Amino acid sequence: MTELNSAVALAEAIRNGKASALEAVEASLARSTLAQPRINCFTEIYADEAREQAARIDALPLAERAALALCGVPVGIKDFTPIAGKLTTFGSKVFRDHVAEHDPVIVRRLKAAGAVIVGHTTTPEFAYSGNTQSPLWGITRNPWNTEFSAGGSSGGSGAAVAAGCVMLAEGTDMGGSVRIPASLCGVVGLKPSFGRIPMDILRTQYDTLAHFGPLARCVDDAALFLAVSEGPDDADALSLPALPPAFPVASTPARPRLAVSLDLDTHAISDEVADLFHRLIDDLSRSGAEITWVKTPFSVQSVLDWEDLWAYCFAGDVGHLLEQHRGDLDPNVVALIEAGRKLDAVKLRAIEHRRTALWRAFADVLKGYDALLCPTTCTTAPFADPARRGRDEILPDGRFKSVDMTGHFNLTSSCPVISVPMGLGASGMPAGVQIVGHRHDDRGVLALAKWVEGLRPPAFPSAA
Repeated sequence: MTELNSAVALAEAIRNGKASALEAVEASLARSTLAQPRINCFTEIYADEAREQAARIDALPLAERAALALCGVPVGIKDFTPIAGKLTTFGSKVFRDHVAEHDPVIVRRLKAAGAVIVGHTTTPEFAYSGNTQSPLWGITRNPWNTEFSAGGSSGGSGAAVAAGCVMLAEGTDMGGSVRIPASLCGVVGLKPSFGRIPMDILRTQYDTLAHFGPLARCVDDAALFLAVSEGPDDADALSLPALPPAFPVASTPARPRLAVSLDLDTHAISDEVADLFHRLIDDLSRSGAEITWVKTPFSVQSVLDWEDLWAYCFAGDVGHLLEQHRGDLDPNVVALIEAGRKLDAVKLRAIEHRRTALWRAFADVLKGYDALLCPTTCTTAPFADPARRGRDEILPDGRFKSVDMTGHFNLTSSCPVISVPMGLGASGMPAGVQIVGHRHDDRGVLALAKWVEGLRPPAFPSAA
């Protein structure tokens, strides 16, 4: 990007006149142009508009730049989140010609803070999958090794940040869609507390699985993104009251009390990820953390409950497209819609009963600890080619085999969760650790994440 290696440092330098927004954008565009044929992380790159916006920022007096927290920082926006006047396809052929009329709250706030939107990043159709490929835009690949997936559904954002195309990118997270690509691409991904950032892009504002969140190259940058984008807005009746700014990040307790679990008593974990996790926990213990291995209330049933809620969302939100557009839709999206249509009100209410009990049991587990730590993904990145990937399944020993273990914390959606890199496994691919906080304790989670980051400094692919 420049010799400045974070959005925080770049914005400060541009505010102070020590760096140029246009130079930062030109560097971003150059990286994006090189990376796009290799990893396919953008649907569109807005080169002319980005240059014009950067030039306007450079023309501002320093006194006016002082109010811009993201002054001149190149960012990406997921192609699930509209940008006024821009093609916004949701990764779907059905919306291949759809131009958004309005900016949602999060885009307005990023623009107002001086961010320069470089492009729309890829997503699977309607953000349905933990891998990013769509009939419209193709496969998004991992910048560490293009044979592998960037994850999803904010895979374009994760890949763009890891490859250095942008320093920050926006994502959405209904089952891990920020945290999964963060883990698989080796960057930071934050799912804030539900309601922390107003959610106004869905057909219902009462979907408690749904969150906006940043993908970033370091914890400070994620905190800065949160500080800019959080706070109540009437567009979202469930948005939370304002808090003191998330940035700068507070210091962590001298001896943090950490509950830890390798598998959430549910998932099959690869040896590679288990080794990374155990080594990190050992280092945290040596650095002063009080570590307690705990039993959690999660189960295969909670995975299945999340899957049913996911199908229910698809049936209700995009099911109307089946009649006229079945042939244009990803077959997996069609299957989700059809599964959701089979759910009845009694079953859905039973899921919410179990979800309530799950939250109360998990809140009890967290008592006495500052946070829970567990891996973000059960493996490093799977193959990018869908034909080479395995499938999710319940193993004979009762464990659930999948790439991720993130959806549990969308069921307990008031808990903020951040994924921070644990390092590279034996395969040379990254994986992340989830830091799960108490209800609405976004600041505490960021503080712990920065402490962990001090033990596992950011690293990026050689081309980035």
